[in-house]
Amino acid sequence: MADTDRERPIDPRAEIGEFLRSRRARLRPEDVGLPLFSRHRRVPGLRREELAQLAGVSVAYLTRLEQGRGNNVSAEVLDAIARALRLTDTEHAYLTHLIRCQDRRRYSPPRQQQARTALRQMLSSLEGVPAYVTGPRSDILAWNPMAAALFGDWDQLPSQERNWARLVFLQPGYRRLFVDWESKAADVVAALRLYAGCYPDDPQLLTLVGELSVKSEQFRYLWAKHDVKENNHGAQRLRHPLVGDLPLSFKSFRLPDDPEQSLTVYHAQPGSAAAENLRLLASWGSDATTAEAPLQRP
Repeated sequence: MADTDRERPIDPRAEIGEFLRSRRARLRPEDVGLPLFSRHRRVPGLRREELAQLAGVSVAYLTRLEQGRGNNVSAEVLDAIARALRLTDTEHAYLTHLIRCQDRRRYSPPRQQQARTALRQMLSSLEGVPAYVTGPRSDILAWNPMAAALFGDWDQLPSQERNWARLVFLQPGYRRLFVDWESKAADVVAALRLYAGCYPDDPQLLTLVGELSVKSEQFRYLWAKHDVKENNHGAQRLRHPLVGDLPLSFKSFRLPDDPEQSLTVYHAQPGSAAAENLRLLASWGSDATTAEAPLQRP
């Protein structure tokens, strides 16, 4: 892939059609109560005509919309399309944003961000729980010692490499660390897709997507799916080289004074083996980051 292809801007007009087609492809007529007249269909999923019927719009209108030529689309029409496609709330919001941006008005991407000193001090005071702050493009901006013990000493990396997408797809140790690596990888890409809808011309995003598209087949596959998701809570099972299995829960909070940054905190069920393993990991202190952390393992 040529450099010019890797850094081609993300076109909101083209993204509308690609996103709608990808959502149609994941549904079958029988999923939405339509009869299946033929098993030999030339397109996967719903046809454009079927979606138009379900949403109560004309085929010509839907065609213009998928071509990025829909103007003044009402909220009611978007709601009808979202219901027909069974979009999640995040996907609905993403489609709405793409429609509103199809005049190619560009948003200014966030500046190069840093975590405030007070926030770093607060992170350090969180003992016994891994916590970190991420910014746009899944950049890791700050973390506490427990996060370093769990995920590896990010201080070893240049600042541009402290990025969840680069870690998950380019660092083999993270494939071993996350038991359900596929789910973690999909969440990372879905969050990047969501960000790309807001800032399609962000040069740092284009560089990141281009690099990962060249270096990772899995990333290319997931990026082409056009899935979007804001994963702000859930559960993850980690297999740490020092303490073994760690089924953990996490919660992310957007910072009130800077919504582009999020604080993520992991915790274990009180009284569980995972909680004891976290305490054991904390007892290692800085030694945990120099033993068999994900960044050191080839």
